[in-house]
Amino acid sequence: MATIRIGISGWTYAPWRGVFFPPKLAQRHELAFAASQVSSIEINGTFYSLQTPASYSKWYDETPAGFVFSVKAPRYITHIRRLKECAVPLANFFASGVLRLEEKLGPLLWQLPPSFRFDAARVEEFLALLPKNTTAASKLARRHNDKIRHVSMKSGHRPLRHAMEVRHDSFCTPEFVHLLRKYEIALVVADTAGKWPFMEDMTAGFSYVRLHGDEELYASGYSTKALAVWAGKIRAWHRGKNPPRAKLFGRVKDGPVPRDVFVYFDNDVKVRAPYDAMTLAHRLGIGPKPAKMPTPARPPTVPRQKWPE
Repeated sequence: MATIRIGISGWTYAPWRGVFFPPKLAQRHELAFAASQVSSIEINGTFYSLQTPASYSKWYDETPAGFVFSVKAPRYITHIRRLKECAVPLANFFASGVLRLEEKLGPLLWQLPPSFRFDAARVEEFLALLPKNTTAASKLARRHNDKIRHVSMKSGHRPLRHAMEVRHDSFCTPEFVHLLRKYEIALVVADTAGKWPFMEDMTAGFSYVRLHGDEELYASGYSTKALAVWAGKIRAWHRGKNPPRAKLFGRVKDGPVPRDVFVYFDNDVKVRAPYDAMTLAHRLGIGPKPAKMPTPARPPTVPRQKWPE
């Protein structure tokens, strides 16, 4: 059964303390609290450096049954290697412990830098390397180099899902959309206050949305009207349909098929992300009505939720 998950990108933000997080809440308990308010979190520390098996196991243990993480893949692959000769870096990533998230492992996010122009051959070579399941990921992980000291490849056999976010206008082409569909990679629908491309093609069996800010990147919140628009789009994607007036660059696929939808708010600077996420979830009927965003002296009281398996 297709599900909708509305969450946040990251959770370790000093301005959230005393506002979203209750006063005096120990930092070591912040993930558990955040996971009680939203049904999914995008881990972004993995973008900056490889994590350890112990970290992944800790995140697994601190979140409830039915919770799902998305994982932002290393910038070493996307921004430094720029998708070139990535077999060993990919092996290092999968050997570093990400599979320790077990059934809580959701999509893997591959975010390309704004300076990266579309190169069909390079993109396809990279997409062909991405494992489709955890068995293939474990096999790839055995090719790791000596940068990985604590190898962790333990996981049952489960599908893996990948999503790609682009930030250069050269990707706004049917050829790129075709490549993503060929390899069943979701095209990230990214709202970036008009700074980077906005594309809404459905290219995989799930949809992935990142909301970086309505008017100001990483900072501005979403109005009631804006959230209503996004709720309409999410309902359409959930049914496997394109929203009205969708911005498409490839041929529309026939036959709507219900799909999972993952939505992450990344407008964290002014503590808007968790409140926008909870408000949107409530509008979609998958979460309670959240308290209004408080001042730092008056934190909200939000009931803990049980998320779907």
